[in-house]
Amino acid sequence: MNVKFLSIAALLATAAVPAFAADPVFDPEAVRAHVTFLADDLLEGRDTGTRGYDIAANYVASQFIAMGLKPAAPDGTFFQKLTVREARLDGPPQLTLSFGGKDTVLSDTGQVLVRPSLGDSTVDVSAPLVFAGFGFDRPDLGFDDYRGLDVKGKIVVVLSGFPKGTPSELGAHLNSEKAVMAMKRGAVAMITVPTIEDTARRPWERRVAMSDGPAKGWVGPDGKAFSRSGAIRGTATINPDAATPLFAAAGKPLAKVLAEAERTGGRPKGFDLKARARLAFASSWKDVTSSNVVAMLPGSDARLAGEFIGMTAHLDHIGDHGKGEDRIYNGAMDNASGVATMLEVARAVAQDKPRRSVLFAALTGEEGGLIGSDYLARNPVAKGELVGLVNFDMPILTYRFSDVVAFGAENSTMGPVVAEAAKKAGITLSPDPMPEEGLFTRSDHYRFVQQGVPAVFMMTGFAGPGEKAFRDFLKTHYHQPGDDLKLPFDWQAGALFAKVNYYTVQALANADQRPLWYARSFFGKEYAPNAPKAAMPGK
Repeated sequence: MNVKFLSIAALLATAAVPAFAADPVFDPEAVRAHVTFLADDLLEGRDTGTRGYDIAANYVASQFIAMGLKPAAPDGTFFQKLTVREARLDGPPQLTLSFGGKDTVLSDTGQVLVRPSLGDSTVDVSAPLVFAGFGFDRPDLGFDDYRGLDVKGKIVVVLSGFPKGTPSELGAHLNSEKAVMAMKRGAVAMITVPTIEDTARRPWERRVAMSDGPAKGWVGPDGKAFSRSGAIRGTATINPDAATPLFAAAGKPLAKVLAEAERTGGRPKGFDLKARARLAFASSWKDVTSSNVVAMLPGSDARLAGEFIGMTAHLDHIGDHGKGEDRIYNGAMDNASGVATMLEVARAVAQDKPRRSVLFAALTGEEGGLIGSDYLARNPVAKGELVGLVNFDMPILTYRFSDVVAFGAENSTMGPVVAEAAKKAGITLSPDPMPEEGLFTRSDHYRFVQQGVPAVFMMTGFAGPGEKAFRDFLKTHYHQPGDDLKLPFDWQAGALFAKVNYYTVQALANADQRPLWYARSFFGKEYAPNAPKAAMPGK
């Protein structure tokens, strides 16, 4: 880290610190200042392991210093260092499908997309193919896609997403666990076929464009990249057009399978595809060092100071690799706006001296697969217990919102706290407006949920002009060079978003009772089975 830069930035930040009263006023220009710095071209898109990311990390640390926060990393600094492996395909991959007495070789990105391997530099796996529906293996939850199927030593073919009508957060969780479930059944590789709904949301051309970057994961002391599904040697996604002859040869038209999946409650049954596949590819690796920026505010109540409320926002974006005139993916909304919010909430909370301790973390590697959050969740820096977490990721600040969404709110006693905070800020709390996106598993809070911590992920809502603004951003600017300072930011909206999050964190940090999972919450039962639970309101 550049100590000289850090010191200068700290002095500048100190000069800008306002004195808050008991109920702080949030300055729109302060939100604007953070976003302006973090989304500048000079930071080159803040990709993990780059100089631009390190400059952004120094900036955040300087803000923490100015607030009087304590460094939380094990080495006494604000930087929890980790090694991140980047894997790229080394040459074109090949997926050879053998059926009907002939071989069909797929290697073009128009037909198949293969994910580079973080664990094996060379992969060459050949095995029979078995279709397993959506690939869910949770009979206890009513999902039994592997019933009657033998996939040991075989390659599993599954549909993307989850059955229509499945509660969105449960479906998103199970969708993220498909490779783990396949591995536990003994499969050696997995091929995914997009559903009709998934293709409508992400056309194949968009899928190809989004596959351009490397696969990423954090590396442990043994020099190996961490993986929860390491026995799955390779994964690929096949264009439905290329998969159609494969299903036809098995006497099971893909069109009928996809039509069944398109029906609410539809769950196509698995079957032997009467075919083999060979998946062969090589990966090249590059290991880089990056840091989570972590700070701590000690609690003022000796009885509660050993309990931490966490605040997280990912600092990284996807860097400088555009193909047009504008090559830099600045990530102004994703997620400079979230980091700016966290910093302004942190500034206010630091003046309060709350009863519980508060951990602040600007995280690396979110865009590569929630890497920094997974590392921090598994390697905690706080000498205490993390009891609840609020995550800030990509609030859309182009309109004056009148509601917020808190993904995960219905799973714990954090839900009523957010609802009350929204009411205090003069707005309302709304349910998930985009269940088809499975957002609950796609941001950093989820890695802490998997370690048993109740969490919410805050987002601006869809009321009034919200839905159009949000969907326009996703369609036109999300993960594009256009996510920059040319967007029509409403900085008053940034101040309002900080306010509702401040009320949330303040209440959690000062409450007599720590956040509790609800007894009926799937995630509480799945990841914190022995933790005390609360009854659902009104139950």
